Amino acid sequence: MGTNGNEEVTSLYSLSCRDRRFSKHIHDNVHGNIYLDPFFLQFVDTEQFQRLRELKQLGLTHMVYPGAVHSRFEHSLGVYWLAGEAVHIVQGHQGSEINIERNDIRTVKLAGLLHDVGHGPFSHLFEREFLPRVLNGSEWSHEDMSVKMIDYIVDAHHIEVDAAILNNVKEMVLASSANASQNTVNEKRFLYDIVANGRNGIDVDKFDYIVRDSRACGLGCNFQFQRLLETMRVMGDEICYRAKDYLTVHKLFATRADLHRTVYTHAKVKAIELMVVDALTLANGELSISASIQEPAKFWKLDDSILRQIETSDKQELKKARDLVLRIRRRDLYQFCNEFAVPKDKQEHFKDITPRDIVCSQKNGETPLNEEDISVSIVKIDLTRGRSNPLESIKFFQDYESDYKFPIRDERVSHLLPAFCQDMIVRVYSKKPELVGAVSKAFENFQLKTYGMKAQVHDTPEKKKRRV
Repeated sequence: MGTNGNEEVTSLYSLSCRDRRFSKHIHDNVHGNIYLDPFFLQFVDTEQFQRLRELKQLGLTHMVYPGAVHSRFEHSLGVYWLAGEAVHIVQGHQGSEINIERNDIRTVKLAGLLHDVGHGPFSHLFEREFLPRVLNGSEWSHEDMSVKMIDYIVDAHHIEVDAAILNNVKEMVLASSANASQNTVNEKRFLYDIVANGRNGIDVDKFDYIVRDSRACGLGCNFQFQRLLETMRVMGDEICYRAKDYLTVHKLFATRADLHRTVYTHAKVKAIELMVVDALTLANGELSISASIQEPAKFWKLDDSILRQIETSDKQELKKARDLVLRIRRRDLYQFCNEFAVPKDKQEHFKDITPRDIVCSQKNGETPLNEEDISVSIVKIDLTRGRSNPLESIKFFQDYESDYKFPIRDERVSHLLPAFCQDMIVRVYSKKPELVGAVSKAFENFQLKTYGMKAQVHDTPEKKKRRV
């Protein structure tokens, strides 16, 4: 005869406490005590994982939000911990019904721990902006490198781990990426949604970084992941949520979008990122930065310190890159001129705007501009599914006595929820402060030519235009 739910939770709690006697505990400023048993310490205590200490979670954001100096090391520990909590909770609530085994728990936790071990420097700037520029549209991803790095760590440090566990860990890491396996086993499919959820975007990775990033930047965060974590339920091999928690789920995506707008893509953060991309591009020939991206043995040695390496080098070949870094240090940044939001009906067929488009919009008699004088940043902010609403992919249940799962449409809950799920913002920067006026005027001309009106909210301040 099977045990009831309470007995299973008690048994699980006792096992957890017994294991902790032999674990190392780390006090985290978000989750409190995090426990690592000897198996996971084999991965943590490697130079490849410790490298994550040298990668700031938010890249260059700390130059605008000074508190945002937390690293991918602590984020990875947080995801490891929440992944374990999630799988323990569903096991405790549903017991033998979903047949979670000890190896399943180990697999999910290891995937959480190692999901970012292949991340590049400066957050997503490295793979989304730098590499495509120097490698002609590169589609390299940190998820793919994480998979390679996992194999490298296991081999280099002779870690004994079951081959099936390792394979499942790698599939979980890739689960929300463009290269997610199409052959993922159907059995216990819900386990693959805990760390990186490719089905609907609700995962413990977001649970951790939303709270951690908000706290580091000094922002309030009224999204409480605990409510979702403690009440989720596996139904039909997918994780479902109580219908009464619909607005909490929506708040997850809305808070993420708000962080993107106010923190991750802050206009001044983007200005600094544009300068760093230019500096890395100029230094790439001498430092062969992009040459390391296919080999874990070389890649793990690359981190945020590359900027300091450029700044302190005496090599003449790095002078232009070094001058750019010094401009950042001295706050002589690319100047934000203006921005506009791409109209909703123009987004589907939107074509990237280039500096050439701005230059070609100049009229006779205006201060002549070159493409090299201008940087254009195109920012996309969505709810994780582009123009689609991720909540349409989420299943809910009425109460724990019901076995029926169903989607909920926004209009059934509130007419205040947004009807559109993506913003696309075009920003233009002048690389020289004395050209702000000319660049701003050319940008206005471009808007008039393209949309028949000024799409920007307001004109560029006259004070900024007059700066010399």
